[in-house]
Amino acid sequence: MKKLLAIFCLLCSAFCVQAQQPAVVVGAERTAEYFPLLKGKRIALFSNHTGMVGNKHLLDVLIENKINVTAIFSPEHGFRGDAGAGDHVASSIDEKTGVPILSLYDGNSGKPSETSMRKFDLLIVDIQDVGLRFYTYYVTMTKLMDACAEQHKKVILMDRPNPNGHYVDGPILNMKYKSGVGGLPIPVVHGLTLGELAGMVNGEKWLTKGRVCDLTVIKCLNYTHQTMYRLPILPSPNLPNMLSIYLYPSTCYFEATPVSLGRGTSLPFQIYGHPNMKGYTYSFTPKSMPSAPKPPQQDRLCYGVNLSNLSEEEVWKKGIDLSYLIDAYRNLNMDDHFFRSFFENLIGVDYVRKMIKEGKSANEIKAMWQDDVVKFKKQRKPYLLYEE
Repeated sequence: MKKLLAIFCLLCSAFCVQAQQPAVVVGAERTAEYFPLLKGKRIALFSNHTGMVGNKHLLDVLIENKINVTAIFSPEHGFRGDAGAGDHVASSIDEKTGVPILSLYDGNSGKPSETSMRKFDLLIVDIQDVGLRFYTYYVTMTKLMDACAEQHKKVILMDRPNPNGHYVDGPILNMKYKSGVGGLPIPVVHGLTLGELAGMVNGEKWLTKGRVCDLTVIKCLNYTHQTMYRLPILPSPNLPNMLSIYLYPSTCYFEATPVSLGRGTSLPFQIYGHPNMKGYTYSFTPKSMPSAPKPPQQDRLCYGVNLSNLSEEEVWKKGIDLSYLIDAYRNLNMDDHFFRSFFENLIGVDYVRKMIKEGKSANEIKAMWQDDVVKFKKQRKPYLLYEE
């Protein structure tokens, strides 16, 4: 009886501590901090469906408060977040407000045109990132920062928590593999919020010709890097839950192989398989759908592995796990035909492919980038806005 009472007391205590922890306040909710900076300015907004202030979009909040919003820049997946990965996203008009939407993901360089830059005086950035080098929102942010630095325009960034902000993992990008899915010399999992990353871009002089952007970050309140922040809104169509976001650093590399990672199913980034994989009882068939038009292995029965029964905690504690990739590589026995040419763009270095082909384990490969992790943690320290 005493043991049961002690356990009950511990559970009550833990619950009370959790209940006392104040809720995270995102930067966009701190209107008193940034409204005064917007008076008399023509405002451009880089955002998408995640840019919410309570139950309203930041765009609507700005318009309601007589802020002169003259342009919207939309990222991959579009302003409403409903386009597939890499889809052409056309410029248009926001139906609710009539503000022009200027696409930055329409096949060009991703940098706004001179005409677009003339439409505003100050740029607001408010978008939910997931903290991975191959997630494209930060690449777009960096290009906008570069354009604003060049044209002497101020940027105000509304910070939001990083759901993968509790750790750093993966190799630092070798810049010879720089691409649309890897724009900065950072690890796969950098652990920074967009506000911290933008400060690092300035501090490390990563913009063109070492330019520095006039940047103000509106910080989150009640957030640290150990806050396990659950996203209130899904950031993109193929990251449907927190488990997919935690598995993303480990399963995204299947994009550069013939293996399906579940696009065209209800479990993207949480399963993997191929019609020729042998020895598995789990199977699935990818179908074309709005969030995944013409997915890899469309309409073919794939055999493989279902990771969706893993607990969130065991996934985020493990970090990057290449064992899934290695498992598929060994099972299919395709040698170098397994890897597409852009595999290095995703992983960021050339030794991972070589080590997988040599039969090395996931832990042996992970050990290779530990110096990068230590180096980056030291390099990023001056730019941290929140407690580690």
